[in-house]
Amino acid sequence: MEVVEQPGMADNMETIVEQPGMTGFGTTATILCCTCATPIAPNPSNTCSSCLASQSDVTRGISTEATLHQCRGCSRWHQAEGKWIGCELESRELMALCLNQVSGLKKRKNEGASGKVRLVDAAWVWTEPHSMRLKIRLTIQREVVAGGTILQQSFVVEFIVRNQQCVECQAAFRQGTWKSLVQVRQRVGHKRTFLYLEQLILKHYAHRGCLSIETFKDGMDFYFPDKGKANRFMSFLEDVVPMKVKSSKKLISTDDKSNVSNYKFTNLVEICTLCKDDLLFLPKRLARQIGNISRLVLVKNISNVINVIDPLTGQMGNIDGDAYWRDPFRPVVTAARTRLTRYVVLGNDPLYLKRNESKRGVNKKQRSKLALITTARESDLGANDSQLEEQSHLGYLMKSGDVCLGYDLRECQVVDDDAEEARAKGKFPSVVFVRKLYGGAATNEVDAAKKRVFKLQRLPLKKGDEEENMKSKTAKRAQEMEANDEEDFMQELEADKEMRTRVNVYKSDIAVSKKNEDDQDDNEEDEDDDQKITLDELLDNLVLDTKPDPKDDAAMQLLGDAGDATLGAGQEANNMTMFVTDGERAAKDNIGYVGRDDALNMQAKDTAIAVEGNVWGKDFMDKGTK
Repeated sequence: MEVVEQPGMADNMETIVEQPGMTGFGTTATILCCTCATPIAPNPSNTCSSCLASQSDVTRGISTEATLHQCRGCSRWHQAEGKWIGCELESRELMALCLNQVSGLKKRKNEGASGKVRLVDAAWVWTEPHSMRLKIRLTIQREVVAGGTILQQSFVVEFIVRNQQCVECQAAFRQGTWKSLVQVRQRVGHKRTFLYLEQLILKHYAHRGCLSIETFKDGMDFYFPDKGKANRFMSFLEDVVPMKVKSSKKLISTDDKSNVSNYKFTNLVEICTLCKDDLLFLPKRLARQIGNISRLVLVKNISNVINVIDPLTGQMGNIDGDAYWRDPFRPVVTAARTRLTRYVVLGNDPLYLKRNESKRGVNKKQRSKLALITTARESDLGANDSQLEEQSHLGYLMKSGDVCLGYDLRECQVVDDDAEEARAKGKFPSVVFVRKLYGGAATNEVDAAKKRVFKLQRLPLKKGDEEENMKSKTAKRAQEMEANDEEDFMQELEADKEMRTRVNVYKSDIAVSKKNEDDQDDNEEDEDDDQKITLDELLDNLVLDTKPDPKDDAAMQLLGDAGDATLGAGQEANNMTMFVTDGERAAKDNIGYVGRDDALNMQAKDTAIAVEGNVWGKDFMDKGTK
């Protein structure tokens, strides 16, 4: 194609450029930029992309500051319309909450395609831990000229964190704000069941949403702000203990015009009276239904069913909660401290029983645990030579010199007539062994509780009106009984590995000191004791006053050498902790993170740059206008 040059038009001449791939029929003209005189394709502004980027602000209309509200009591964040959500710092959920608070990112109804903003990237920016500030770096794209140039720009949005109480925390500080009450009761003379239930609640965090917890002589009261949270808590109790529920409601106020009523709901949860290590004498019909087991059994553990075991053969069975409540029965001997007798093991002989075809089969592993134990009462040592020989399902645990607890059925009083008749006929063994004692409890030390390698967490409990109004002597006696129940529960937990797997057991200060010591006194016989508690199954507890590990010291030394050599040891430790922990949660959610050094040198707003090519495409830009 020929171009004819006119005189006097050399300075303003349009250059005809032939498009690649065209055969002479399609050509595109270029013009000069009105600012820098660079040849460009024609556009409505007659300006090149570089000049548009220097003159335009892509972030116009987008807020760079916002406010977030966090509840100091439960650490939840306010979302909208009274809704509060729990989010971790640097998490994906908190990023979504922050983006919703930034005005201008979403397209408005009256704006055209030029007002549409595309969010390209979002990353967390480091802030001081106690500054009550959150920062994110946003990268957006916007078309500054209709059908023309698309610019990209990065800027920092700062969020100010304010404290505000959520609805649940406000209700917790007011009196009489509960809507649903769950009263958990067990008609027994001890609190070991509630100590175990407390650990289950802590492990599964079943008490979330609870306003307060009060303790009484025979149970606990849980106050909830609404009926739904109380029903969720009762469904948890139904999965861990055999129980029955009685519900009632009380009308507080009503509005006849709007047909709205205000009720307070009360739920009475009654737990079965059977507890761990209780001695039972089952009814004949029930014993046949659970595998033709012996009528004299021990309660092995309590869950949503009652697990029992024959102390002589090791045969096990399960009693359903419905079967128990259909025909409740009492234990013939309760696992009280006054009913248990201390025995010293003098020897044991392995015992293997032949299988009885009329009973449910006992697996080979359980039969190999049986042994004939020779014991003597601890009180008889040095006084007489009385010894007892009895087979037990705990025989594989017993070694010479061990101390165990058991029921002396020769002198123990039973509360069932059928059981008394069976004992008179000689159908009962002389002794039923319950559990083995470990550590200071076996040696009867005074400070045995302080020398344990594990400890437990406790719920924030308040005493009920009955306990607060007790007299001084009665209150002192109640405290002693509570301390004895807690010691008995710790002994049960120490001797039952299966029970420990259901709760969170933490390392005590003694366990931390013993962790680095080599225990060379353990012999091969102790390896057969699979119920003994070990340091491997204990959880690490948060200890703030412990010294860092040697590896951390070496890493902090390298950090100090590479950085400022004038930092003290304490400042090095703080910097190392910050360096390790910051950005971990963001990396887990695949979110970008700007570290401390880059954040200090970062500008609040970068210069806009032009995007090469129309990366959105016409179809993408037209979606908002359709």
